[in-house]
Amino acid sequence: MMQQPEPPFWPAGVPQDFGPLPRNLGEALRASAARRPSHPALVFYGAEMRFAELLRRVEALAGFLQHRCGLLKGDRVLLDMQNSPHFVIGFHAIARAGGVVVPVNPMNMAPELAYLCQDSGARIALIGAELLDRFAALMPAPLRHVVLASYADEIPQPPPFRLPPVMAESVLPAQLPPDVVAWADALAETRPPRPDDTEQDDLCVMPYTSGTTGKPKACAHTHATTLFTAIAQAAWYRYDDDTVVTGFMPMFHVAGMQVSLNGGIVAGATIVIMARWDRELISPLFTRYGVTVWSAAPTMVVDVLAAPGFDEKAFTSLRVLTGGGSTMPTAVAEQLERRWGLRFVEGYGLSETIAATHLNPPDRPKPQCMGIPIQGTVSRIIDPETLVELPVGEVGEIIIAGPQVMRGYWNRPDANAEAFLQRDGLRFLRTGDLGRVDAEGYFYTVDRLKRMISVSGYKVWPAECEATLYHHPAIQECCVIAAPDSYRGETVKAFVVLRPGAALDAAGLMEWARSVMAAYKVPRLVEFVDSLPRSGTNKIDWRSLQVAEWEKAKA
Repeated sequence: MMQQPEPPFWPAGVPQDFGPLPRNLGEALRASAARRPSHPALVFYGAEMRFAELLRRVEALAGFLQHRCGLLKGDRVLLDMQNSPHFVIGFHAIARAGGVVVPVNPMNMAPELAYLCQDSGARIALIGAELLDRFAALMPAPLRHVVLASYADEIPQPPPFRLPPVMAESVLPAQLPPDVVAWADALAETRPPRPDDTEQDDLCVMPYTSGTTGKPKACAHTHATTLFTAIAQAAWYRYDDDTVVTGFMPMFHVAGMQVSLNGGIVAGATIVIMARWDRELISPLFTRYGVTVWSAAPTMVVDVLAAPGFDEKAFTSLRVLTGGGSTMPTAVAEQLERRWGLRFVEGYGLSETIAATHLNPPDRPKPQCMGIPIQGTVSRIIDPETLVELPVGEVGEIIIAGPQVMRGYWNRPDANAEAFLQRDGLRFLRTGDLGRVDAEGYFYTVDRLKRMISVSGYKVWPAECEATLYHHPAIQECCVIAAPDSYRGETVKAFVVLRPGAALDAAGLMEWARSVMAAYKVPRLVEFVDSLPRSGTNKIDWRSLQVAEWEKAKA
């Protein structure tokens, strides 16, 4: 059996074992509130909520869910809101009441919501007022109880920061439908929730996967898996009593949920929340609140550095810049280190592992790299067909075992049989991602197993092509997909966003590409666009581009 090298570069000051976990998520919040009752827990467009008040509201809403909605232990509850204090309170209230959070992307439409209700069995929902119409067909059945939130009721008047349009859209109707309760009325509940008897192995949250094949699947996570990655990442990035972390990544997604929402809660840190991404607010928010940890998709960083009004002094307090989902362009990473001494710390995780399994050591990150397995985590590279472990440097499927791996897919025994394998006495998750490990124990992703492009039998990994194209000085953003080709089966197509003022045509790009990559990897089709589509987590949505390309070819 191939032996994975032990990483010799464990980050300085980061414990490899941080001791026993709290009994549940509620215990973690109560500990932070007891230790720092008057410390700001949440900041939202100028409003500040302290830990004692956060706990009070969580307890009140948990009591409402139990006494008024009849929530019982293990009941699933939809949570469909923008990033907001309401989302944080709702998340922790559901867990405190013994329920299971089903986080929902606010971009989901009525048919998708109906599927989530049916699949999860949820009968209760906490939603933003701007989404009420989408839920109309689900009330009073299957949803028997809905709590409706208006985000603006948490914002000071006049607001000191520019507000996103969703603030004006999130308004309670003059008359609420039957079985719909206003957020303020739910928080007015005076009966305390029942004693917190939730244990580590009880279900806590079920994020849904993106559903690249078939319908989305829910990843069943316990209080233990949820607490593990929140505490592990807070320890990795050295959260302390001065930490101010951003809450800009969507909290329905495991990255925003764990680095920001739950990472901040367990560490007693301040979370600066933005309901919708707005690059123009980075300078004023960072300056006013002294942000020290920015969790960001690389696209966000590219966006901010391209903003005409960006104030370089906004990064004065920033000491950790971390993210994942896609690689940081080399030119941007070099700019960050040259101008601010910031090294982008990339990581890797999945909904199935409720965020991080691998992180780069902050004191020794490698560019465009997953990093090393975090505390208590084991990772291997195997041949996806034979399941044989591969030697250092060879590309294969990444498999992971650790305390953060989900219990399984909700009500999907067939999917579970395919997702897990036993090896060396450990239960490994098959990630579906291709990667390699170097001689120092650092892991690298190559691409999704299902995203591979086959050009006349040659394998092309779009992420590798994109990383190379980003070296072209005229390219601001790009996305590589598979396009149909009658001769080769598939060919490489690149969608390109040019930098302002840059001039480049398809022939010029292809000529440049031939000098830096193998001929079969060179894009044979190039389309220049003003912008690239984004997913709900602000990643470039390559799937929608590829689907559209193949549909166009069929037509």
